[in-house]
Amino acid sequence: MNLIREDYLKLIRPYYDVDLIKVITGVRRSGKSVLMETIRDEILANGVKGSHIISINLEDLDYSFITDIKDLHKEIESRIIDQEKYYIFLDEIQHVENFEKLLASLKAKFNCSIFVTGSDSTMLSGDLATLLTGRTVEFEIFPFSFKESVDYMALNNIECSPGEFIKDYIKWGGFPLRFSFREETSIKRFLDNLYSNIINRDIIKKSSKMDKKTFKDISLYIMSNAGKEFSAQNIANYYSTKCKKSVSTRTIYNYLEKLHKAYILHSCKKYNISGKAALDSSDKFYATDTGLRTLNTNTINYEDTFFLENIIYNELLIQGFTVYTGKTNKGEIDFVAIKDNKKCFIQVAYLLFSENTIKREFGAYDKITDASPKYVLSLDRIDLSHDGIEHLNIVDFLLHKVSLHLS
Repeated sequence: MNLIREDYLKLIRPYYDVDLIKVITGVRRSGKSVLMETIRDEILANGVKGSHIISINLEDLDYSFITDIKDLHKEIESRIIDQEKYYIFLDEIQHVENFEKLLASLKAKFNCSIFVTGSDSTMLSGDLATLLTGRTVEFEIFPFSFKESVDYMALNNIECSPGEFIKDYIKWGGFPLRFSFREETSIKRFLDNLYSNIINRDIIKKSSKMDKKTFKDISLYIMSNAGKEFSAQNIANYYSTKCKKSVSTRTIYNYLEKLHKAYILHSCKKYNISGKAALDSSDKFYATDTGLRTLNTNTINYEDTFFLENIIYNELLIQGFTVYTGKTNKGEIDFVAIKDNKKCFIQVAYLLFSENTIKREFGAYDKITDASPKYVLSLDRIDLSHDGIEHLNIVDFLLHKVSLHLS
């Protein structure tokens, strides 16, 4: 059974009948099409006639006859037979060149509410996008969060203990289709094939001169080191040593941009805590799904907090926070989470198993005079809160049993 992704629906519902184009974006296979089906079902349940819902998936062979915007416009126009409102759903719209002109034309000509999905963050940028300035609202969809994964397994009668499942989620992430497999070799094969598909259809296709193997090797290395300090030169040195081939730092930054545009990576900018301002630089990147981060990693060290940081970072984005890496004069705070001009600070640890670890994680706040709430998140079940710093269990946080307070 499909999961009703209520957190996203809450955001999108107010726009069902608003005269804005609803753009649902995200990495391939994150569940955009299923979410669109849910929206269609809700609109039908609200009394809209089925004949007034037009749904076209541009990756479906049934629509292979659509090669340009004229074909697509003709197909849509043929289904509109009266002046009542129509709901138009266009899946993976970026496959039709100059689709922005089509959307602008539909808005101008018909009484309609338009929903589109896409797997390319540049699809609404560039000169043609000026046609749609102020006419769109975007929603980025992630693979299943930890909570959604637990809910999905319960819905489909898959045995799951959240406290045990966290390790599985750290390793294999939340792409919905990966839950169709039980064996790790099958999950890994699915993720590897998915990643190759993303490269072929969303990246290489647009850059025919790119060396596919070089891109895949370097991109997987970048993802396996997600959350760590980024250095293009270190990556170039690694590739030169491993593959005996040289690659420029410029090429690496180009690859990084392509990963970002395909929604595979997100950048995390710095925040100057003492100056209380965002800095115009990014030195960390996090994978949209930790399953992709695992592809280039032979074994998982669960004490490697970068995996947990990655999960917390994604969860914060899903919950609507703007997230930064906090910079102090002498160190770093994992995250500064901001929403509605209020903020909090977050440190992430695997287990606070020794006095030195406790001192290190809580001590990161020693020089911070900002009175905003301060948190340490770990997998420990014992509450170690002290000196005004709150300690939260990561599983409870991911399941929304506890929440962050901001000021």
